[in-house]
Amino acid sequence: MPKVAPIPEPATHGRRGRRVTTSLAEINVVPLVDVMLVLLIIFMITAPMIQRGIDVTLPVSRRASQIAGERVFVSVPLAYRQNHIVYLGDEPIRVDVLSERVRQKMENRTDKDVYLRTDGALLVQDFMDITARLTAAGVQHVGVVAKLPGER
Repeated sequence: MPKVAPIPEPATHGRRGRRVTTSLAEINVVPLVDVMLVLLIIFMITAPMIQRGIDVTLPVSRRASQIAGERVFVSVPLAYRQNHIVYLGDEPIRVDVLSERVRQKMENRTDKDVYLRTDGALLVQDFMDITARLTAAGVQHVGVVAKLPGER
């Protein structure tokens, strides 16, 4: 119900008038929108930084294509020469147990494909050793991941 406030009497009129005032009962959403936009910008900037994979300098190929769907990746970084550690997905494992771990991962899958991401500076002998271990684990196709010439 609106509040009724009396109007002071003017000197010339003998009647008393009434003025109706309403209270402002709205929420100011401008500061809320400002804060939400700042948070959105912060999350847009930090999200790509959080999702970081293993550093592998992929070789460049002219005929590379995108891989769709969920695939099994084995990444071989340049440090493989010293520590003999490869990555099955994001999990670091020793190359000695690579065959068994891939065999376990391929147990319930219909497609027996593995995608191998190796550093471009890795020796061909190391690449062939990893490929032989994957084939011994029951992998039917070993795909080599490359990047297009202009891709980062």
